[in-house]
Amino acid sequence: MSSGDFCPRCGDPVPEREEPLPGMPRDRDAVLCDACYFEDFDLVDAPERIEVRVCSQCGAVHKGNRWVDVGARDYTDVAIEEVSEALGVHLKAEDVQWGVEPEQVDQNTIRMHCSFSGFVRDTHIEETVTVPVKISRQTCKRCGRIAGGYYSSIVQIRAEERDPTKEEAQRAVEIAESYIEEREETGDRNAFISEISNSGDGPNIKISTNQMGSGVAKHVVRELGGNVEEYPTLVTEDGDGNEVYRVTYAVRLPKFTPGEIIDPDDDDGPVLVRSVRGNLKGVRLDSGEQYESQFEEGETPDARRLGTVEDAAETTVVTVEDENAVQVLDPETYESKTIARPDYFDSDAAMVHVLKSRSGLHILPDEAVENGETSD
Repeated sequence: MSSGDFCPRCGDPVPEREEPLPGMPRDRDAVLCDACYFEDFDLVDAPERIEVRVCSQCGAVHKGNRWVDVGARDYTDVAIEEVSEALGVHLKAEDVQWGVEPEQVDQNTIRMHCSFSGFVRDTHIEETVTVPVKISRQTCKRCGRIAGGYYSSIVQIRAEERDPTKEEAQRAVEIAESYIEEREETGDRNAFISEISNSGDGPNIKISTNQMGSGVAKHVVRELGGNVEEYPTLVTEDGDGNEVYRVTYAVRLPKFTPGEIIDPDDDDGPVLVRSVRGNLKGVRLDSGEQYESQFEEGETPDARRLGTVEDAAETTVVTVEDENAVQVLDPETYESKTIARPDYFDSDAAMVHVLKSRSGLHILPDEAVENGETSD
């Protein structure tokens, strides 16, 4: 633009301005004088009103096409963020500075007072806009599903030829809750438990997705032993015609549990069960030697159950006969009985814990009785 040009709107002279570089678009407003240019100039483009959708149950905020957990106690920060994303500043403005001051009108309305300043045509300008933010309380998809009892999988906790113990049932539920909580903490809003019930045979845990149900079942087996079988049931088809299955994950805990005394069919004497992970491991009560079932036997070797550490009774040591035998009092008849001396027996002990069963009397490790031997 050459010197001496005049504003086409008011006729005043227009100062000479720098010509755009070759190939760059020409600003059509460059022909206006500053007064006319700023008559129609808006530094900020702001919406008249913003609505923030929040879940009244969990506090999640709807952004785009999904619900997002924000962990906010109030929604002022959320309102500021939404307003910041909605405001637009003129491209010609330079060195822009801005600030916002929220005003809580009521529980569901926040008035955002936004102040802007910057330089346009080397002129300092300021502008203030007020944007009301409406907090709309709704129910997110996740909370709606939970309230409706939605689930895609069931994890059933059972045991082989017995009922799960109280401790096993409680631990299985804890594992499920911990697993789902970890998934929630990673931001997975599809992770939830809709119901935990007890069928009398063991806990039934209804879980949001088949993938979550599979993960819970595997974690239970990894810690408590046993195996899991899957039983899918066709329930519907999705919008694309794909079959949708609900899967029952039947967890079978091992027949024997840590703390039980069993008599394997190998004529080497009873075994105190220590672990049932992978295959059964324990200690021989007659010798103190370590026992481990064969691979093909797994967690359930061919054995009969004699009792548990809770059945143990304390009795008196009469005398140590030799390195293989010790004499104790029968806790029921008080007769002296010579029994096997395991290598964990303390020769200076005056009292020991024994189990009396159809296989006779057997000395138990003191720490097993004191600790209850209830876990691996």
